[in-house]
Amino acid sequence: MIYPSIDKLLNIVNSKYELVHIAARRSKQIARDGHLQMPESEYKSKKNIGRALEEVAEGLIEVKERN
Repeated sequence: MIYPSIDKLLNIVNSKYELVHIAARRSKQIARDGHLQMPESEYKSKKNIGRALEEVAEGLIEVKERN
């Protein structure tokens, strides 16, 4: 089973496309800076993109609505 589930993520972010954009930007930040928002042992994923999605699911990344 994939973690976090797409259903849980889409309750936080309104669009799959926006979710991909947010996760990709955060993944690149992790690769560049190496800064994680949770202790490394708490992540289920070893890859940066998975870690970025976990951060979205945990509410560590603020998603702002655009008008």
